[in-house]
Amino acid sequence: MYREMRRDNGAVTPVLLDGDVPAWLVLGYRELHQVTGDPVLFSRDSELWNQWDVIPGDWPLLPMIGRKQPSILYTVGERHRERAAMISNALEAADPFELRRHAERFADELIDTVCFRGEADLIGQYAMLLPVRVLARLYGFSDEEGPGLVTALNDMINGTERALAGQGHLGSSMARLLAERTAAPADDVVSRMLADRSGFTDEEIVQDLMVMLAAGHQPTADWIGNSLRLMLTDSRFAASLFGGRNSVAEAMNEVLWEDTPSQNIAGRWASRDTRLGGQHIRAGDMLLLGLQAANSDPQVRTDGASLTGGNNAHFSFGHGEHRCPFPAQEIAEVIARTSIEVVLDRLPDIDLAVPAEALERRPSPWLRGLTELPVRFTPTPALGGN
Repeated sequence: MYREMRRDNGAVTPVLLDGDVPAWLVLGYRELHQVTGDPVLFSRDSELWNQWDVIPGDWPLLPMIGRKQPSILYTVGERHRERAAMISNALEAADPFELRRHAERFADELIDTVCFRGEADLIGQYAMLLPVRVLARLYGFSDEEGPGLVTALNDMINGTERALAGQGHLGSSMARLLAERTAAPADDVVSRMLADRSGFTDEEIVQDLMVMLAAGHQPTADWIGNSLRLMLTDSRFAASLFGGRNSVAEAMNEVLWEDTPSQNIAGRWASRDTRLGGQHIRAGDMLLLGLQAANSDPQVRTDGASLTGGNNAHFSFGHGEHRCPFPAQEIAEVIARTSIEVVLDRLPDIDLAVPAEALERRPSPWLRGLTELPVRFTPTPALGGN
């Protein structure tokens, strides 16, 4: 699809969102670099959008393209830099050894529920449950709240009819956690943000917590699922399934180039009339960031068949002031890699239970992940002896 768009319209193509709402999708690597590197011309301030007059209040994409949302996503300038520092500091203080220990424990607990059966769905029974459990522990949530947060996040991100309800559940959960930590601080991300709030209100911190959990859970779950799919279907990574742990990191990086979880991001808004990729962009037009399209731009990927190795110049974590904070990237990588290694250690003869071409993707316009990853393996006892 991206190749066809690029052929027909060049590096920037007109698209229609739900309800025939117009926008521009940035496909070119250089053009995306220009957009994300110029926060003045291509602003994150959604108030600039020239389509708000025609957007209904129940538009299913509102949770992902919000108006007047007091979160870091729509903050600009020096205030954004202060806010980003508050979040980065709270995440960076997380103990990396404790993070990996939590990830291993939760991964083992999830594998324990399926290992004796000889078959499993590594999306619904594993990848979709793991990141949020680890992040919930880091943030201060109880383990019991995890399943409800997963459902709410999926509804919101997938843009279904339950998107707004999912957003509401997530907001109320975050507000409750904030109130608890205000009364009784602990050694967690939320408490550290409250201690270093830099003048930000409770509502602003709640919004940031929602953004962090959404950005940390679903893309990481898809990173796990997409990496396992690659290892199970691509002969180049066969060694990964038989103890070759060095290729796990290589497979994960390959996914960030070829099958990135964050496909498209909304958005940026032109602060004045300009030209980009040969297109006339009007003031207030919305530009969608085509991360996967840019990663596969033939002008920078001259040999798409070759492995990317250690090249990390992809756009999968964004670029510029609004890119994913480095501590968040590190947390996501630890969770994803640990979860993959636990699968390969615990289920050493794992194989796909269906033909590779039968695997299906979720319908989200933003994120790319599998609906299911059915596998089979030799049954083994749970670590607890069950």
